[in-house]
Amino acid sequence: MKERLQKILAQAGLCSRRTAESWIEAGRVTVNGRRASLGDQADAQKERVCVDGKPIGGNEQKRYLMLNKPRGVVSTMQDEHGRKTVAALTANCGARVVPVGRLDYTSEGLLLLTNDGALTYALTHPRHEVPKYYEVRVRGRVDQAMRLSEPMEIDGYQIAPATVDILEHDEESVKLRLGIHEGRNRQIRKMCEQCGLEVRRLKRIAIGKLMLDPRLTPGSWRELTEKELAYLQGLAANMQEG
Repeated sequence: MKERLQKILAQAGLCSRRTAESWIEAGRVTVNGRRASLGDQADAQKERVCVDGKPIGGNEQKRYLMLNKPRGVVSTMQDEHGRKTVAALTANCGARVVPVGRLDYTSEGLLLLTNDGALTYALTHPRHEVPKYYEVRVRGRVDQAMRLSEPMEIDGYQIAPATVDILEHDEESVKLRLGIHEGRNRQIRKMCEQCGLEVRRLKRIAIGKLMLDPRLTPGSWRELTEKELAYLQGLAANMQEG
């Protein structure tokens, strides 16, 4: 079945679709030896799709990493502004892995990386609602923080209600555990802004039932355990069936 080249490259775990488009425009992608153009389609099962002359896919071993992303690092493979990327943090893993979703530059915590494009696609597709949980320290009051669980519109889109648990608070700030589903661009920060809250620290602590390993220091990573990987694969399979 023919699909757009940027989708094929993303599902192969090589890059994001946006990056794939830049590769195509730069002439780095070929189909059956012919330079590809943006908008081209191909059948990855029947045609030879290459990046920089190397065929995609092949027998590359699948890798699945859990990274504790620190603040001040972008969740991309390259950055036009020269900022540090998660690619630099995982450069010694022995494979070219890409992030499963993103965390903002100033956010931290659990980020998955893999070269399994099918799993990445299943876990990040807009119609699949994988719950994600965060610890958030905000400047503001408890009553303002509890408003985060109320119906809310972000960028013209009605978001699903968040779950909110107050962990601690004082006169000036609140630490809470926040659960969301959509993960839209800067969603938590925009939600807090609507409630008059200033985000001081935002850390992702879980994706579904997969928890950030507390032994991972900021900037460090480890391979997923067999149990963790089986959980994610089961989650992805259930979503595809649904």
